Amino acid sequence: MLVYSFYESDNRVLRYARALVERGDEVDVIALSDEQERPAFESVEGVKVYRIQRRLRNEKNKFAYLYRLLKFCVKSCFCLSRLHLKRRYHLIHVHNVPDFLVFSAWLPKLTNAKIILDIHDILPEFFANKFHKSENSLYVRLLKVVEKFSARFANHVIISNHLWSEKATSRSIAREKCSVFINYVDLDLFRSQRTRQDGRFIMLYHGGLQRHQGLDIAIRAFDQACCQNPEAEFHIYGGGSMKPELQALVQELGLSNRVFLRESVSMRDIADIVANADLGIVAKRADSFGNEAYSTKIMEFMAEGVPVIVSRTKVDTFYFNDSVVRFFEAGNEGDLARAMVDLMKNRELRERLVRNASQYVLQYNWDTRKQQYRNLVDSLVSSAELHPAGLSKGSTAYQ
Repeated sequence: MLVYSFYESDNRVLRYARALVERGDEVDVIALSDEQERPAFESVEGVKVYRIQRRLRNEKNKFAYLYRLLKFCVKSCFCLSRLHLKRRYHLIHVHNVPDFLVFSAWLPKLTNAKIILDIHDILPEFFANKFHKSENSLYVRLLKVVEKFSARFANHVIISNHLWSEKATSRSIAREKCSVFINYVDLDLFRSQRTRQDGRFIMLYHGGLQRHQGLDIAIRAFDQACCQNPEAEFHIYGGGSMKPELQALVQELGLSNRVFLRESVSMRDIADIVANADLGIVAKRADSFGNEAYSTKIMEFMAEGVPVIVSRTKVDTFYFNDSVVRFFEAGNEGDLARAMVDLMKNRELRERLVRNASQYVLQYNWDTRKQQYRNLVDSLVSSAELHPAGLSKGSTAYQ
């Protein structure tokens, strides 16, 4: 697996790797190193992790962002080629961003390894949102061309939600080589026990701190709502380009003793943190990217028995309804503040949302879907060669 991300905090990559290792496959991951100075090589629960480049998520412009991506692509190409010559991988699972990272697997491809391109974020829309470009700009049109050729290079393409699948198959990817795997929650990780009993009311966000996530909206809404509960706090875990701006906003509003911006932590640690929250906040903007970007945080809150407030975006109303989450009008800090107050004061509503969400999670979680990923792997690679007792050659992929 090849990913321009931190393995320890990327739940999508973690789920795939664990699903294969637990059935006996050997999995290597080539990834980034974060600020915690982790070793360049480490075995993590049976997965061999190679950290080949350190990254701080502080890019200020598209050129700095592109430079780091290209640097990782070059280094990952050499690392992957060297490892492949030693181990002869059967399959390379490449996770975007960027799409063109898939070409780092050119040598395994030449020697008959199968290639999956996994589109976590649909890149033309992601770039347009991150750097405030129009969808008709040269950069965005170029990224659509890159998307098309990257998909052609891969043997199969995974896309992270149904809305993006429709968009990508309409412009770049053959429908018959495309599967959808949303960010299902892993119940092996998100089944922690609440241990905090201190009387505080903690609202929580965990994840990337980019503009489309709407954390500035959430902080302003909290400023309006927190007067209704002197014990209310807002904890934010993660890193990203918006962090300095968010820190300045907290200071400007005089909330430094009630809003806390903390560093990213591992998925196992975040599961314990989520379990000890009282209310989850997912405040995405309904712009071209945020409107269609599925957030796994929602189901992580659900799995831990935490009610969650969600902006009414196109993708979230596609997958959820008012019985399992409390919606608010996207971008409307006043409506979000009212939702915060409503759930702080209404224990019965919180409990009802938690009950309904628990039933939802039992139906839609990684345990009920991971065999479909294994089926996909086995349909690409000769299952007779890898798993004589497993699926027969020619098993169909999940669509």
